[in-house]
Amino acid sequence: MIIKLLPVRMDDTLDVVKVGDTLTINGEDFDFSPIGEGDTLPTLAISSGWFVGEVNRINGELELTLILPNPWNYSQEQAFPIPLIDVQDGPVVFPAPLPEPLTDTALENIE
Repeated sequence: MIIKLLPVRMDDTLDVVKVGDTLTINGEDFDFSPIGEGDTLPTLAISSGWFVGEVNRINGELELTLILPNPWNYSQEQAFPIPLIDVQDGPVVFPAPLPEPLTDTALENIE
């Protein structure tokens, strides 16, 4: 599976788990196993705002694009994400944001 990422500034959380041709996005399953070689599933057929564009199966591999929510402290890797190639089963790892600065309260707890 190839997952392309479209960065969008938002504070939403994207949690994705891949098992075979099924993606579980924030607890909702999307099974793409019926998509055959050379087939295309149009965006309108997917009832989720996380998908951008169509889903294709090319050379036996699913290719799709997901919105990547970028928090206020987004990193360069989030702002300019590279496609995730050969995504394996399990939790999908996305680029991480920059660390949040320590607050005065957190600094007090360190001392």
